[in-house]
Amino acid sequence: MLDHVTIPVTDLAKSQAFYDAALEPLGIARAYAVGDAYAGYAVAGKAAFWIALRDAVHTGVHIAFTAPDRVTVDHFYNAALTAGGRDHGAPGLRPEYHPNYYGAFILDPDGHNIEAVCHEPIA
Repeated sequence: MLDHVTIPVTDLAKSQAFYDAALEPLGIARAYAVGDAYAGYAVAGKAAFWIALRDAVHTGVHIAFTAPDRVTVDHFYNAALTAGGRDHGAPGLRPEYHPNYYGAFILDPDGHNIEAVCHEPIA
């Protein structure tokens, strides 16, 4: 159901040290870093929990739900707009993440960044 979750932090180094230690007993380890702005924690190579540097921690979060195909991502986007969501990134490829990353982003009524993503190549 969930693809990944990102939470904001105000001090990336301090948060990395905390999560490195706190998650290690669970078999979760830091596997990725995107500059000095993001760190991803993974099990078996798949990062599902991310921390992101922000000037201030806010209540908005980023939650990504797995979609089985690109058409479903499109349906998510349209249904979310119809339900009162605000566009935060129309359906499309995001090659900066990887060549088959097809996602759509909506801000829910409280401003939380909700995503649907498909990682499969087009059939």
